[in-house]
Amino acid sequence: MTSSIRQVSRRTFLSGSTALLGAALLPASGLEKSASVANPGGHSPELSFVSALAAARAIRAKEVSSVELTTQQLDRIARYNPPLNAVVTLMREEALARALAADEALARDEWWGPFHGVPCTIKDTFQVAGVRTTSGAPQLANYVSRTDSAVVARLRAAGAIFLGKTNVPIWASDLQSYNEVFGTTNNPWDTTRTPGGSTGGGAAALAAGLGYLAIGSDIGGSIRIPAHFCGVYGHKPTLNVVSRRGQIVSPPGGPPSAPTDLAVAGPLARSAADLKTVLEVIGGPDSEDAVAYRWTLPPARGSRLADYRIGFVLDDKLCPVTAEVKEVLASAIEALRKSGVTLEEGWPAGVVPATQYDAFIFLRDSYYGALLREDQVEETRKRAAEQDGSYEAKKALAWTAPHKHFLAASGARMAARAVWQEYFRTHDAFLMPTTFVPAFPHDHSQPMEKRIIRTPEGPRDYTDLAFWISFATLSGLPATTAPAGFTRGGLPVGIQIVGPYLEDATPIDVAGRLADVIGGFRPPKIYQENL
Repeated sequence: MTSSIRQVSRRTFLSGSTALLGAALLPASGLEKSASVANPGGHSPELSFVSALAAARAIRAKEVSSVELTTQQLDRIARYNPPLNAVVTLMREEALARALAADEALARDEWWGPFHGVPCTIKDTFQVAGVRTTSGAPQLANYVSRTDSAVVARLRAAGAIFLGKTNVPIWASDLQSYNEVFGTTNNPWDTTRTPGGSTGGGAAALAAGLGYLAIGSDIGGSIRIPAHFCGVYGHKPTLNVVSRRGQIVSPPGGPPSAPTDLAVAGPLARSAADLKTVLEVIGGPDSEDAVAYRWTLPPARGSRLADYRIGFVLDDKLCPVTAEVKEVLASAIEALRKSGVTLEEGWPAGVVPATQYDAFIFLRDSYYGALLREDQVEETRKRAAEQDGSYEAKKALAWTAPHKHFLAASGARMAARAVWQEYFRTHDAFLMPTTFVPAFPHDHSQPMEKRIIRTPEGPRDYTDLAFWISFATLSGLPATTAPAGFTRGGLPVGIQIVGPYLEDATPIDVAGRLADVIGGFRPPKIYQENL
């Protein structure tokens, strides 16, 4: 640590009120340089918005204790969470006890790992021993797990402290975050709007300075879209890099849920460097598979922006992007161009967006077909037989089609991966929108596929939200959503960076270096007030 940080008092660190604090916590270079919080106008950042790695360094330097930091975060939750409803199950006593243990360990010169003593949150679909895990479902309102999920166990081993569980839609099956158990989560940039889903609670908490990390999951954009709506970083890892053991997707007590060819678990953070470190902690085979093999995160392909050859598309007739979002993304692309990045516009050769999107929709809806009740099967089959081109008919087919249809879609999935991997032989990353619109007003009407999103260009189907995230999900590729700026109305916009299969560090690195030229995370001003 630099000498400057050793001179920062606990009072100064906790208030976050001096320029010295900002300089003390500013990482040195590269990804770590971009890990610092944005510092608009030259003012020092509030402690609550430094990166998780910066907080861990300060704890290790003994400029602040884990108990002090955890207490401050709990106080912020008490003050700021009520209008947001992001943290829905508070783990106050457990968090403070764990923080005290972290401080005692440090006093013995024991260091648990990269997130020693750092407070974070966990999505309410991941089991935490002794804490209720509801998945937003009334059936699980009082369910308390006896064990930690794989992700929770690994973060604990790396020193993280869990402040509480964050809100989700029922069974994590919507792109907004609301349920009958806990109610609705609001966007910290505009509480009349959604933070997204299904990791909406985690993204909202991060943006408001309630915890330094959040863990979520993603099958239909459930990490990337909340990151985009709330202005934080989110990473969808390569398929199967992170174990999903202990993530509830069906009621406990029954048989384990079937494996999926699409869903992943991954991190959200306020810096790209945090994403990379979390992935290194939670990635790798689960205990039974670890008997046979290990996993190591390959290094990023570049060490500076000029090293990268990157493709991009900012629009497509199948899912036009609103002008306010496209304007922000175009500015980010231009900043990369000026920084020496080799850029090529257009879909990769062999990528047929309509074909890949249809395969994604079928496989995604097949996954949620487990929610279909037996008494609904015949009626759903009749709806599937109509095949009138509507989303409802396509979903009905995915829920009831013979297995040969699933095998055909799985074949399309592997074909899509092959096409993208051929592209990544000559290119390093691909940029595209995360979704076509910024955060929109709450709409919980049913059925959800009938919802309409109002935009300046006209009404849009709710189901269009999934288009831009579908390509990385279908092919199992890693994808990072990074803050790209704000609409003229002040809503965050994130750009999606897709990378080569198993090379997650590359899109994360591009995200970090993008922050060097356009700025990274910026917190809403209302949450920067000192306690």
